[in-house]
This record gives sequence, C-alpha cells and structure tokens, in this order.
Amino acid sequence: ELGWISKVYVNRPAVVRHAEQIKKWKTVKGNWQAAWLLKAVTCIDLTTLSGDDTPSNVQRLCFKAKHPIREDLLRALDMHNKGITVGAVCVYPERVSDALNTLRAAGCNIPVASVAGGFPSGQTPLETKLTEIRLAVEYGAREIDIVINRSLVLTGQWEGLYEEIRLCRDACGEAHMKTILATGELGSLANVYKASMIAMMAGSDFIKTSTGKEVENATFPVGIVMMRAIKEYYWRTGYKVVGFKPAGGIRTAKEAITWLMLVKEELGVEWLTPELFRLGASSLLGDIEQQIFYHVTGSYPLQHELAMS
Repeated sequence: ELGWISKVYVNRPAVVRHAEQIKKWKTVKGNWQAAWLLKAVTCIDLTTLSGDDTPSNVQRLCFKAKHPIREDLLRALDMHNKGITVGAVCVYPERVSDALNTLRAAGCNIPVASVAGGFPSGQTPLETKLTEIRLAVEYGAREIDIVINRSLVLTGQWEGLYEEIRLCRDACGEAHMKTILATGELGSLANVYKASMIAMMAGSDFIKTSTGKEVENATFPVGIVMMRAIKEYYWRTGYKVVGFKPAGGIRTAKEAITWLMLVKEELGVEWLTPELFRLGASSLLGDIEQQIFYHVTGSYPLQHELAMS
C-alpha cells in the first residue's frame, strides 16, 4: 500500500525530546524491580553470533537459557516453580542443530532462533538468502531473524523491499519471522518508519532494530518510531500480532526495564509477553542476575558465584 508510505512524516525533534525524557525516567525499586527483571528474562533472545562459536559454547548457552537465574535466588522470590526461562536461543544456522539437540536432551521446549538471509550485511543474492532461510528451518529453527537489504530503503525501492521480505516470509514456512531493519544504516527516522510498515505489510511476525553489528544499534528514538508504526498498522488493519525486538547494545538491567516501560507506554501491557516482545542480547542476562542476587542477598556476587552465560 504505497499510499501509506508516501505520506509518512516523522517529527524528529519531537521524537528526540521524548527519547531524552525516557532516559530520565525513575527506575522501579525493591520487589517491583525484581518482578520487572524476571519479566525481562522471559523476553530475552539469548544470543551467540560469534565467528568462533562451537558446539560446546552453544550447549553452555542452552543450559543458561533453561536456568537463567540461580535456583536459590528464585526460591527466595517464591518464583522457583514458575518455569522461568529465556524467550529463545539465537544462533547461526550452522549451530541450530547443536542448540536443538541440547535443549531436547534437557527436556526443554525453548524455541531455537536462527539468523539467516544474508546476516548481517544483507548484501547477498536473494536466492542465496532464501536457501539459507530454508536450511535453517530444515535444521529445526522455529524462529528466523532475517535482515533487509538496506540499499532498497536508501534508494526508495519500496516495492522491491516488499517483494524481498514477502519471499523470505514464504521461505520461513511455519517458522516465525523477525525482520531486522538495521536502523543505524537507514539514514533517517522516516526511513525507519517506512521500512517498518513495509516489513509488516509483507508478513513479518516481528520487526527488529539491529543486527548488533552496526555502529548504532537499538536507540530510544528508533524504538519510539518503530512502535508507533506497529500501533498505526494495528489501527489501520486490526492486525495485533506484530511484535517488537530491540537488539544490540542492551547490556544493563536498567536499560532492559526502561525498554519494558517504553513498550508498556507505547503499545500497552498486552505487548509485554515473549510472543510480542523480545530483547536481543548476549550479555544482558548476566547483569540482570547480578541485580537479582543483590536484591535477595544485599550484596553483589563474586565472579565465581554466578554461572557463565
């Protein structure tokens, strides 16, 4: 629906002002903070996307995904029997089988997500992207994080972008598709809004900020714009099942809570579920567990007291 795209206007100064206000929000304390942090844990896509990934470090990641917070800490919060796990484990296609086999052996149903479709640059022939997506699904990935070709946005080829994402959606089959916009390389907030709309029109289950490999990753101005796009898409279509995933550079418990609060403000409480909100992160879980340790014990843990993630 190119008519929507041609009318897009983003008031950048207003967005930036709102983002600056978000940074000043007071964080919650005490039991409220612990509750928000446990909610954040359930929405994390626990990720390893390194060139030196091996079966052993993926296995360790999967164990941490099933046991994200130490058992005695959960017991102290009376949350030990709530089945708290992360939202998904995210790896490269080559490591999907390792993750899937480890989780199955552990009797765990956490979904395995895989990046595919030319990650992280998007500068890959379309046929290669589609083949990679199909292979990741064949290996057992239940969620696919694709990445768009940024040049299609920068040159205004909106129909071409739509067609590429639609074909990727078809290649995903039954798997959920998260579309990474790589917002730090789109040139403007208006382009972020337009790309968000195109991705949703083409059938994306989630829109995601970044690969984590760009110079600029998840920022509050970008998050505001993408969530406003989700809201407008819902108003226009009645389709309420497009999720949002900020990713890249989210490392602290405080940042995680702020993102949760922003989603609650912009989209509503119903979006605060793993089905509609994810946090893409590799090191965030470690800081969250440290904060929960402090809440329970009154002191921060020594290095050996928490499992590596």
